[in-house]
Amino acid sequence: MAGAEAAGSHAGDDLSLPFAVEALDVRGRVVRLGPALDAVLARHDYPPAVSRVVGEAMALTVLLGSALKLEGRFQLQTRSSGAINMIVVDFDAPDQVRACARFDAEAVAAASAAGETATGALLGKGHLAMTIDQGSHASRYQGIVPLEGQSLEECAHTYFQQSEQIPTLVRLAVGEEMTSQSPTGRFYRAGGLMVQFMPHSVDRLRQADLSPGDAPAGHQIAAGVEDEAWNEARMLAETTEAHELLDPLLPSEQLLYRLYHERGVRVFPAQPVREACQCSRERIMGMLTGFSRQERADMVGDDGRIGVTCEFCSRHYDLDPGQVEAEIAAAALADSGEGGDRER
Repeated sequence: MAGAEAAGSHAGDDLSLPFAVEALDVRGRVVRLGPALDAVLARHDYPPAVSRVVGEAMALTVLLGSALKLEGRFQLQTRSSGAINMIVVDFDAPDQVRACARFDAEAVAAASAAGETATGALLGKGHLAMTIDQGSHASRYQGIVPLEGQSLEECAHTYFQQSEQIPTLVRLAVGEEMTSQSPTGRFYRAGGLMVQFMPHSVDRLRQADLSPGDAPAGHQIAAGVEDEAWNEARMLAETTEAHELLDPLLPSEQLLYRLYHERGVRVFPAQPVREACQCSRERIMGMLTGFSRQERADMVGDDGRIGVTCEFCSRHYDLDPGQVEAEIAAAALADSGEGGDRER
């Protein structure tokens, strides 16, 4: 499923649109996901309740990850005690997203039958981690938020208040569009809106540990700040309804105009988003190298092969154990030789 040829897709799908309302010292993003989200959900054939939560997690991840100014990865991961016990969403800058979830099918079915399908109820108790990795240990940052039955919107608010100290409002929505053009009979789409208060006045800023995306470099906003501009921006954003984030006939630019036209809203070039997995045979080999020879031997199946299936894209890698050991030994010898050359 790709681009405008995908069933149910529209021109405004799979885009992240940055914007600014300079009169209110506000920056943010609107995200619309169509084919990228639907491709993930169709591949895994998740139950509707799980699909909705994964869609929310993908929309939130793209909202945050698309703010990265340099190449790198933003990862959102939940681990919890609920019917959905794990979700992982990776955003690889500048435009690639992938996602997967683990869940208890019986528990999800029971929750759905009882009508207890709120995101917080399905996730249960645990934690949500948001990790920014820009390629080196020094640039890796992780913020952790407890999961205690709240929504992903509330988790995002807590994350920015505690870790980034940036007044933030997030809105997320996921919906199904019934269509005969899709093999499943439905097409999923998701939307998200993030509004952040980022004034330039020095007395309303304080030094940051990590530059938070679009914020002025090296600065961070005090948590809990009270400001008329922020109150106005937040209250306007709170009027956004789920159907507005999902309506393919309502362009993101028009939604922003409806919210902030009296103050003047400026939009920047939209950033495309596409579903793509980073798995490869080379990465699988790198993963296997981290195990001992005995552990790799224990992975050999009854067919005499090592089988590895990517949880994100479901691609299966069928490997010959002898060839695996030969490649690992050759790589180790090459590394040893390079070390010797450097020593000489």
